[in-house]
Amino acid sequence: MARPRQFDEREAVAQATGLFWRRGYNATSVRDLGAELHLTPSSLYRTFEDKHTLFLRALDHYRATESAQARERLATAGRPVRDALRDWLLWLVGCTADAEPGPGCLVVNTATELGTTDTEVSARTEAAFEVTRSALRALLDQGRRDGELPTDLDLDAAVELLFTTVLGLRVRERAGHDPQRLATAIDFAIRALGPAPAEPVRPAR
Repeated sequence: MARPRQFDEREAVAQATGLFWRRGYNATSVRDLGAELHLTPSSLYRTFEDKHTLFLRALDHYRATESAQARERLATAGRPVRDALRDWLLWLVGCTADAEPGPGCLVVNTATELGTTDTEVSARTEAAFEVTRSALRALLDQGRRDGELPTDLDLDAAVELLFTTVLGLRVRERAGHDPQRLATAIDFAIRALGPAPAEPVRPAR
């Protein structure tokens, strides 16, 4: 009878995610992973096959966790769309009271480190980027329909502007730039969406 595993595999993936997030893929060795997860190399290979397979699982874990948090942050729930957008962007780069500047975004870090050299990794990073674009588009479209954003707002261009802003913010966060400067960039990007349509003037009766 096979011996039962003495660890929680999901927790091990979460721990590996944190290590890859801090150090990157290439700088993380199998020995590093073994020390972090308290596994011998043979146990690690038996459970996860190899470092690359574990990294793919770590990326999936990170994407699922971040997507859930992003959906919660982007939910307007009666708030103005601009406020929801600003709060989310500030949270991304640790500029809110309940967040601290960290090692950037694992997806952005991975895309920067590995580019398109790894097709499996690239497919995951591009899928994550598309989720971000879709979330931005849905939020901006809602703002336009609700009259909070200009009716002639070019959604495609606005989404690309904000998506590019997001990537730049995550890189600057990892570089340790002043959060206040990042907040200034966020506010300017939101202002670039244009003013809200003016209320129509109703003739006096």
